[in-house]
Amino acid sequence: MAATDRGSEYTSRQIQVLKGLEAVRKRPGMYIGSTSTRGLHHLVYEVVDNSIDEAMAGFCTNVHATIHPDDIVTVVDDGRGVPVDIHPTEGVPGVELAMTTLHAGGKFDKSSYKVSGGLHGVGVSVVNALSEWLEVEVQRDGKRYRQRYARGIKVTELEEVGTADGTGTRVTFKPDPEIFTVLGYDFDVLSDRLRELAFLNRGLKIVIRDERTEDEREEVYKYDGGLAEFVTFLRGSRVPVHDNIVYFEASRPEAEIELAMQYDEGFSENTHTFVNNISTHEGGTHLTGLKAALTRTVNDYARRNKIFKKDEVLSGDDVREGLTCVLSVKVMEPQFEGQTKTKLGNSEVRGAVEAAVNEHLSAFLEENPKSAKAVIEKSLQAARAREAARKARDLARKKSGLESGVLPGKLADCSIADPALTEIYLVEGDSAGGSAKQGRDRSFQAILPLKGKILNVEKARIDRILSNDEIRAMVTAIGAGIRDDFDIERARYHKIIIMTDADVDGAHIRTLLLTFFFRQMRELIEEGYVYIAQPPLYRVHKGKTERYAFSDEERDREVNAVSNGKDKKGVMIQRYKGLGEMNPEQLWRTTMDPDARTILRVTVESATAADRIFTELMGDEVEPRRAFIEKNAKYVRNLDV
Repeated sequence: MAATDRGSEYTSRQIQVLKGLEAVRKRPGMYIGSTSTRGLHHLVYEVVDNSIDEAMAGFCTNVHATIHPDDIVTVVDDGRGVPVDIHPTEGVPGVELAMTTLHAGGKFDKSSYKVSGGLHGVGVSVVNALSEWLEVEVQRDGKRYRQRYARGIKVTELEEVGTADGTGTRVTFKPDPEIFTVLGYDFDVLSDRLRELAFLNRGLKIVIRDERTEDEREEVYKYDGGLAEFVTFLRGSRVPVHDNIVYFEASRPEAEIELAMQYDEGFSENTHTFVNNISTHEGGTHLTGLKAALTRTVNDYARRNKIFKKDEVLSGDDVREGLTCVLSVKVMEPQFEGQTKTKLGNSEVRGAVEAAVNEHLSAFLEENPKSAKAVIEKSLQAARAREAARKARDLARKKSGLESGVLPGKLADCSIADPALTEIYLVEGDSAGGSAKQGRDRSFQAILPLKGKILNVEKARIDRILSNDEIRAMVTAIGAGIRDDFDIERARYHKIIIMTDADVDGAHIRTLLLTFFFRQMRELIEEGYVYIAQPPLYRVHKGKTERYAFSDEERDREVNAVSNGKDKKGVMIQRYKGLGEMNPEQLWRTTMDPDARTILRVTVESATAADRIFTELMGDEVEPRRAFIEKNAKYVRNLDV
């Protein structure tokens, strides 16, 4: 949305009060999603979002975020500074109102901010409420002001503490250990989000620094190319089929629209959409408009230029194969839907996006005939593969009995039918599969043994994917379909647990399976259905006493435990090279019993970062993979070769 005029008044009068702050500490999950790692990082995002709002309004060019020891975080910007004058109806300074009252802020007054981020609009007051302490410093009108709070309550009055050269706001806070179950910020998680914000706000400089170690880490993000640079970053090592990136900005009454896209030789679609800087991974009306425009525009161009033979036509999937695309829209009053409130519902935005993409993509294709030909040839190859895939899918249904509801022969299913109560183990090898089948609880645990390594779907089109026996068995057993046919409501299990050996081959198989789920059934990961089993590495026993260890350190502790720390004579240590070395009872006790096991849930905190990692590790290009291994080899321990 167009930036506010620089002369526009921004004082306490523009801050409107909607609701108090009482419920935040009582039900923090309602406001920040959780009180674990996700919610902890959300605190930083909320403070940064205030600075980003200033940048979108045209008043801020620099944002600095610093992680200090003890989980203390500081965010500084060079925006206008939060108002410090007395609010006309509330009788307190504007900054105090913003810090202590839920839904009090300039973004509710459309003359101060035409558009703003902040998914739930909860703002910095929630950060204040959930912090052990928070200090805000404001620079305005040549003066510097400071105020301190504890758990959302004012500790000091707003006081003038010196002079100021410029303007801006500094917020420093310490998350409250009484609220958060997990403390400890992940630099990479925060860095990924701030880099994303820098891409989305062209020319804005964002710096993140970590002062918790001697060798302080710092990343500086500033992208004058904005979304075009974002597409290059996301594409990574995939080879483009045309050199010039499609890029445009369009201003319409319904929304400000910015888009960048480029096709590559890969087979995955990598489309990322944002509304007011918020990632809308569930899509919405803007994504619907984009898809419709892409399909229509490319087909129209191909027909108009007589590229098609006979009755050829491209489907939406054909047109999006190998596409890396970022769509960012700014909407004055976004309406969010969906389970996680990240699906745009504004119906008027669909038409605006569709019209803008039709207009600008048509112009690009007309002005770049060589690129247009490359894109259409790529799409036609996808169409031919789609037809082959349809035949493969039909064959798969006949072979596996999918249409008649017959499950794979090697699947040992469970007796309970309620998906919310059941789980399936994807087990490496027939030997381990046999142990798992004997050791499991048959009422709710299903076992599907997988033979060898499945196809690397990063390097294959859908026709090859569906012709792979192990993939067909998984698709049939899970029951939710694949790609376009995927419907999570049809999933037969709400826990899909990958159980592989604790060696290099097991890690490779696990990675191949995760690549498959991320590319072909991503919603399973997003909804928290995918897990990784944690089988033990060692069995330590002496006489009738036995213990299991999941690391070398734990092994040494267990050796001391069974020998009382003194007499190690007679202590036996068995190193499990594979799951098949455990008998059914041991496998149940250590890895499958819900009351004793540890399983790790697979999550995607940042889809853009995950997308890039899968491309680097599983794609065709060797160099990015080599660089990744060289950079991260120092973190690998206990590598079995």
